[in-house]
Amino acid sequence: MNQLQNLLTNELEYGKVSGKIQKIIFDIIFQHVQDMVFVMKVEKGPRFRYLFVNESGMRKAKLSVETLGKTFQEALPEELANSLQRKYEKLLKRKEIVLFDDQFYFDDGKKVFGETILTPIYDEKNSIRYVVAVTRDVTEWSIEKNKIVESEQRYRSIIDNNLDAIFTISPEGKILEANPAAAELTGCSEKQILHRSIYDVIHDHDLNKFKTLLEKTCSGYALESLDCKIIHTKGHLLIVHIKTVPIVIHGMINGLYVIFKDLSEQSKNMEMIKFMAFHDQLTGLLNRRALHEHLNKHIFLPSKKPQEFALISIDLDRFKYLNDTLGHLAGDEILKRVAQRLNQFQNEKCFIYRVGGDEFNILLLTADRNTASTFVKKVFSVFSQSFYFNSQEYFISPSIGISLYPNDGKDSEMLIKNADEALFRVKEKGKAHFQFYRIDMNSVFSNVVTLETHLRKAIDKNELSLFYQPQIDVATGEVKSFEALLRWNDKEFGAISPAVFIPLAEDTGLIISIGYWVIEKACKQIQSWNEKGFTNIRVAINISPKQFQHPNLVPFIQSMIKKYQIRAASLGIEITEGAMSDTKETIPILKKVKELGISISVDDFGTGYSSLNYLKQFPIDVLKIDQSFIRDILADKKDAAITSTIIHLGKSLGLEVIAEGVENKKQVEFLANAGCHKIQGFYYSRPLPAEELEQKFLGYM
Repeated sequence: MNQLQNLLTNELEYGKVSGKIQKIIFDIIFQHVQDMVFVMKVEKGPRFRYLFVNESGMRKAKLSVETLGKTFQEALPEELANSLQRKYEKLLKRKEIVLFDDQFYFDDGKKVFGETILTPIYDEKNSIRYVVAVTRDVTEWSIEKNKIVESEQRYRSIIDNNLDAIFTISPEGKILEANPAAAELTGCSEKQILHRSIYDVIHDHDLNKFKTLLEKTCSGYALESLDCKIIHTKGHLLIVHIKTVPIVIHGMINGLYVIFKDLSEQSKNMEMIKFMAFHDQLTGLLNRRALHEHLNKHIFLPSKKPQEFALISIDLDRFKYLNDTLGHLAGDEILKRVAQRLNQFQNEKCFIYRVGGDEFNILLLTADRNTASTFVKKVFSVFSQSFYFNSQEYFISPSIGISLYPNDGKDSEMLIKNADEALFRVKEKGKAHFQFYRIDMNSVFSNVVTLETHLRKAIDKNELSLFYQPQIDVATGEVKSFEALLRWNDKEFGAISPAVFIPLAEDTGLIISIGYWVIEKACKQIQSWNEKGFTNIRVAINISPKQFQHPNLVPFIQSMIKKYQIRAASLGIEITEGAMSDTKETIPILKKVKELGISISVDDFGTGYSSLNYLKQFPIDVLKIDQSFIRDILADKKDAAITSTIIHLGKSLGLEVIAEGVENKKQVEFLANAGCHKIQGFYYSRPLPAEELEQKFLGYM
């Protein structure tokens, strides 16, 4: 609110209140979209004139756009106008925040109770120039309060039979009453818990924030949303969600209700989701997502000197033939037994992963070339014994490729690619042995220097281009947003995969200049489409982790928006979770991007457990579900459950959810039933050049 007050004071001097006040208001109410927000201008009389009303206020208060600029008397029925006039005059007289309750009716006749807070906004002369009113729907709480007032018996019934733990405490924190659920939650009898301090129940780590919550409640505010740990008498900790309500008698606060909702089961469910997201369903081994997580963890260790490790890629020879001959059930059983043999190596320095089909990976920490060679020989030894299934004996041999960090790659994608490249060479040369990656294994380029030389000249030679993949609105079928994807068509080598040149651009620092080229190209294309009448569109561009941390990123984006005279809302940025690992640096950058009016997407959401924490800290607008979840949603119940959970989570937080990598109608139907907002993938369209996209999709807008 101080931010709003400062803005209003400054804008009074320059006469630009309307546009900027709305923008900052929207920033403030982003977390409170269900509340009604009104900004009233104070004039002589006194009169109060509508300056701003949010969407919820328009709808629930039955106002229209024409209301803006009118006074209470001009816009409302006489009785309601006079009532509000008195309350606002009370604020002018007291020159402090005014809190009052009111009630209104929806069109269906439903009675709704509201709680309104009037906050004065002062100018530089310390005069109240504006009043901000926030009305929150407190119907449920009001009904419960009225029931308690009406009948002590009903009150006792509500308290005693409530499944949540309810404490009645003094302002000093002394427990005066506790319901049976409170006794059960803490492990005390109802008599034992009385006259103890509520602070004795709270874990030391959460004590300060809990005390702050009670202090605010003692000022007259009912509060919630604080999660903390409490101590059971048996010594274990429980996670609870806390609500606090002041007890007001004859206008005085003489105590508080503290309500604990046990979240322990929910916490267990979150742990289950974490396990599902990071483990293979068939074998119980770690999966591909866990591999990426662990690789990134060890690549980005805070140590100045890189810690060597080996990434081992394993493929089972002729397993497809065995699987086709015996059937998939038998194949699955053999995969489980392979996993059991590999799992014997698992320890704090060795992690085993199944990344799909008959493909396994091993991350061997603090390993050089000699250590990796010795270890791989042990892996071969466990395959020397045959496998039995249904009384039949089968021999399986592995082919193994190895990449070493940091020599063979500075990021997870490159290490995995190079280990797979070495494995491919083993397969070519007769299988059942192992090989380390060598740089001359690249099947297209004789060495990476040649590729780098060509990439440095790609922009000047006009070899880079942007393709655009549409994002289809599931509910309406409309196409109003696209992802811009970088393509490179080298004049000598032809089309080069982004999986090849993007890691190189990151490694050499070329990604900065290429990234700025992408930003300008996308802005220029938006301008072109706007001139053709396609104004209600949004183009999302991918920002690499290195470019995201570049100090000139936000000013450059701002200059491109100004240069091509496009709306900031027409542009979006997509960042990966890797770009958000350093929250101290990330949060200021994201806030600056958000202040420009640009939407922020998290790409490949769900591939890191820390995603849930990011949602809490960062001003994110869009979640993009990683295509690795979408690929198996029809066959894998866990992927289906995780996908549905992400969609529900995004919707509950007011975020747009986009599913990537959708390739068939059944996936579309699943996502539509789950409530996903938008779909992106080959089922609707591959990435297209601007001209082709324009003809195929924009022509119907």
